[in-house]
Amino acid sequence: MKLFKAVKRITSANKQVRKINIFSICITMLLQFLSLNAIANIRLPKLVSNGMVMQRNTQLIIWGWADPGEKIQVQFAGHVYNTITGTDLKWRIMIPAMNAGGPYQMKIDGNNHLELNDILIGDVWLCSGQSNMTITMERVKEKYPEDIAASENNLIRYFFLATHYNFNQPEEDIPAGKWESANPQTILRFNAVGYFFARDIFEKYHVPIGLINASVGGTPVESWISSDALQAFPNYLSIAEKFKDSLYTDSIKKRDAEINNKWYEYIGKNDSGLAGKLPWYDTSYEASGWKTMQVPGYWDQQGLKSFNGVAWFRKVISVPQTFRGKPLKLFMGRIIDADYVYVNGTLVGNITYQYPPRRYEIPAGILKPGMNIITVRVISNSGKAGFVPDKPYFLTDGNAKFDLKGSWQYKIGVQSAPLQNNTPNISYQPTGMFNGMIAPLLNYSIKGILWYQGESNTGHPEDYHALFNAMIKDWRIQWKLGNVPFLFVQLPNYGDTTDNPTESKWALLREQQLQTLATINTAMAVTIDIGEWNDLHPLNKKDVGKRLALAAMHLAYADKTITYSGPLFQSMKINNNKIIVEFTNTGTGLTAKDGNQLRQFAIAGADKKFVWAKTKIENTKIIVWNETVSHPMFVRYAWADNPIGANLCNKEGLPASPFRTDK
Repeated sequence: MKLFKAVKRITSANKQVRKINIFSICITMLLQFLSLNAIANIRLPKLVSNGMVMQRNTQLIIWGWADPGEKIQVQFAGHVYNTITGTDLKWRIMIPAMNAGGPYQMKIDGNNHLELNDILIGDVWLCSGQSNMTITMERVKEKYPEDIAASENNLIRYFFLATHYNFNQPEEDIPAGKWESANPQTILRFNAVGYFFARDIFEKYHVPIGLINASVGGTPVESWISSDALQAFPNYLSIAEKFKDSLYTDSIKKRDAEINNKWYEYIGKNDSGLAGKLPWYDTSYEASGWKTMQVPGYWDQQGLKSFNGVAWFRKVISVPQTFRGKPLKLFMGRIIDADYVYVNGTLVGNITYQYPPRRYEIPAGILKPGMNIITVRVISNSGKAGFVPDKPYFLTDGNAKFDLKGSWQYKIGVQSAPLQNNTPNISYQPTGMFNGMIAPLLNYSIKGILWYQGESNTGHPEDYHALFNAMIKDWRIQWKLGNVPFLFVQLPNYGDTTDNPTESKWALLREQQLQTLATINTAMAVTIDIGEWNDLHPLNKKDVGKRLALAAMHLAYADKTITYSGPLFQSMKINNNKIIVEFTNTGTGLTAKDGNQLRQFAIAGADKKFVWAKTKIENTKIIVWNETVSHPMFVRYAWADNPIGANLCNKEGLPASPFRTDK
């Protein structure tokens, strides 16, 4: 009897298993059917979409995916094109070169029907690099309000790629994106360098301009190079191989998350400013016994040396009567690292890292008659902290300003060890950005490339030229467009100044960029006169775009009459106790930009002990000397992280590139 019951239970269980298996098979078949149906419908890459700008005067590719053997028909500009999808699910159609024009409609038919509208034919420029190429017009809106207000132009369009990396293989498409035309609302999302470049090119040639922005803050040049090109750099290739292992990258992510969570959890639980009966931002809190500090300023210069953790700052103000009842804007410069800003106990904004400007909106009614309290909770996670000098600190109603610089009260909320997170940033590793953000674009024809990058390679500048040059050649090979024009920005002036000639990694990287001009069809925009000593992201993006546009007019649009570059070192010769330096790209003559004596020239003998030099301009030459150097051998110009006052330019106003003759 027991045996019979056991057999019955087994039989029943087997029936149940068969039911489960049949159910699983049905689900699998359904999923496969849905998957095949999804493939059967024509799918286009995100870049090929409504409002796109396609490159004039070159053969165009329209491509996508569909079911194997599916017949695809494309109707465009009065012509019909046909092809058949391959076994790899891919199809492509070649469209002969067209002149600038539009708007056009494109119809695509297979198992489904697609229509793309408002297509323009013009010039397409890729914008790439790191953070200075990602900086949007929103970031510089206070500097360029008139330009934003006058930005309405349906013939300038923009496509932005979100950060996406892949270490294992090149991607075929990007996750998302759309084309937008320029107007005062959308322009705030355009990258600033690209927009000012596009505007100048449009005003000169009156053809539609498309900008594709594939750039990511903090990325080094090696992250934008394909694995094929990295074969010449075994050290970087080995790093790329390591990051192909998802277990390795997942372990880094997990470790980083644990370290960060633990650190921020500690300061959150132990911050006295949040732990009492009244938080320190509350207007009823009595801030007795708080010390004072000057804002702006770095803390290590005012009694908080090597401090990490949370410090609270407080200022009691009485605002003008005209401010009351209005929405206001609060400018708190830049703060290292994170901040939470309260006005009369109300949180008006916070930013979690050091680089963005602090610009917070204060709704009407927050400020009261009489005394008001601004409280700032600042988190310093590592390194030097504080309120960055030479930045704006004020309240404004759009007309008048109320200055907030000066003495502030402060008190420590909690002190902690620095946030120790020394693991590599995963997204910055070799090949990741190429695979994720460049490879998906390679079928899309372009006029040229704008590149603004280098800051993240200043730690090891000596191999930048080799990597950068390899990347340029690699992209040209991958794009199959020949020696497509490649225009790049030389690093601006940045950092502390020095009283005497010195060594500089930033100058070394600028030199590596200068050497890249030996690569065919390249041009460089010099920017050592428009950087900011205290900001890795200087606000003057209009002149950067303008200088790139001049380079494009010369290189990509074949205007050989234009002065497109500042003076570039050509040669030197020694004449007794003087060195004679000659330049190219002198335009209508050499001059000092500010009308003063030339600065930032240094001279040395065989000992390479450089001293500041006297100078004299003679046509396309500079005579350099110092009476203390009787046998000069070498000369340098603007050789510093921040060569403040460097003023050599041509009469067209374009600055000379830094250089040295003692390499």
